[in-house]
Amino acid sequence: MSDIPRSTDVLIAGAGPVGLTLATVLAAAGVDTVVVDQAAEAADTSRAAVVHARTLEVLREIDLADELVAQGIVARRFTVRERDRVLLTVDFGELPTDFPFALLVPQDVTERVLTARLRAAGGDVHRPYRLTGLDVDAASVRGTLASGETVRARYVVGCDGMHSFVRGRTGIEFTGDSYPESFVLADVRLSWSEPNDQAILYLSADGVTVVAPLPGGRHRIVATVDEAPEKPNLADVRALLDARGPRRHPARVDEIAWSSRFRVHHRLAAHYRSGRLLLAGDAAHVHSPAGGQGMNTGIQDAVTLGHKLTAVLRDGAAETVLDEYEAERRPVAEEVVAFTHRMTRVATVGSAPLRGVRNTALRALDRIPAVHRAMAMNLSELANRPAAER
Repeated sequence: MSDIPRSTDVLIAGAGPVGLTLATVLAAAGVDTVVVDQAAEAADTSRAAVVHARTLEVLREIDLADELVAQGIVARRFTVRERDRVLLTVDFGELPTDFPFALLVPQDVTERVLTARLRAAGGDVHRPYRLTGLDVDAASVRGTLASGETVRARYVVGCDGMHSFVRGRTGIEFTGDSYPESFVLADVRLSWSEPNDQAILYLSADGVTVVAPLPGGRHRIVATVDEAPEKPNLADVRALLDARGPRRHPARVDEIAWSSRFRVHHRLAAHYRSGRLLLAGDAAHVHSPAGGQGMNTGIQDAVTLGHKLTAVLRDGAAETVLDEYEAERRPVAEEVVAFTHRMTRVATVGSAPLRGVRNTALRALDRIPAVHRAMAMNLSELANRPAAER
C-alpha cells in the first residue's frame, strides 16, 4: 500500500507473526489498526518452523488453527538421542488439548495465512515504512516514518524484534546475555530411515543438532557450532550430520533449499508497557531456540494484548486493563527464557564426564511418566495456560 492512514487506534511496528496476529485480533474485533514494516516484501524463508499446541489453541480464536494444521506436518514425538541411542522421548499424543502434537510449518507459510486472515478482516500491511520517531502526549502518540509521513495513534505496539525501535524509545531495560555458540540453520532435502512424525535432537561432544521434517519433503537442521559459516553449504551440513547424526543408518543430505547462521541471546524486558507504548514478541523477550518456543510465546502475547486493547478501545474499559497484559505475559516469558536456557546448557555441556552423567540422568528420567508429561506440557506451552483454562 502506498497511502498510509494519518490516524488510527493502534499503530503496530513489525509485520512478523506477532504483529500480524495482533493486527488480526484487533481488526476482527473492529479496532482500527495500522501495521507498518520496513521490508518491501514479506519474508519468503522458513525461519521459525514449529507451532505448538497452546499457540494453536489461541489461533483458533481467529479461525486460523485448522488452516495452519492443513499446511503443516504433525509431529507427535520429540526424541533426544546420542547417535542411535534414544535417551529421552517426549510424547505429545496424550496432551489435554485438541492439538496433541507439534505442528511443523515454515514461518513464511504462517505469515501468509495470517496476512490473508488480516485482509479478510479489513486490514493490511503497509510496506516499506520504517518507524523513526515517536512523540507521546497525554492522549496519543505521533509516529514519524522515514518517508516523512506521520501516523497519530492512541497506542503503539513494538512487534519489531530484538533490536526494537519502540523499546528503545521507551527506555525499558532489556537484560540478559548471549550464548557463546553460533547456530547453523538449514532447510534440506534429506534421505534417511526415520519416520516424519517426530523431531529429533542429537547430542554430541561437538554440539547439538536438531532434525525436524517440513512440508514438501524438506527437513529443518539446526546445529550449534563454535563459528558457523555465513552461508552453510552442502558440505557443511553433511559434515554435521555425519559427525552427530545416526550411525547405523546414516542420513544423506541431497540438497540445500536455504541456509543461514545466527547467534542466540536470552533477554527479557523489564516491563511490557510504558504509557501508550507496548511491547510484544522478540521486542519483549528473546531466548534459545531449544524447544522452538520463541514465535509461539510471541503469538500468545499478541492474542492476549489484542484482547486487552479491544477492552479499552472498543468496550470502554479503564486503561489500567493494559497493565494486566504485563502481569499475565511477562511471567510466562520469564519461565520460557529460564526453561530454554536450562535446556541449552544441559544440551551443550562440554566435558566428557559431565556428558556421561547427563546421558545417564536422561535415560533414568525417561522411565518416569511424570517427567514425560511435564516435558510435554512445557514444550507445548500448555503449562502456560491461564489458571481458568487448566
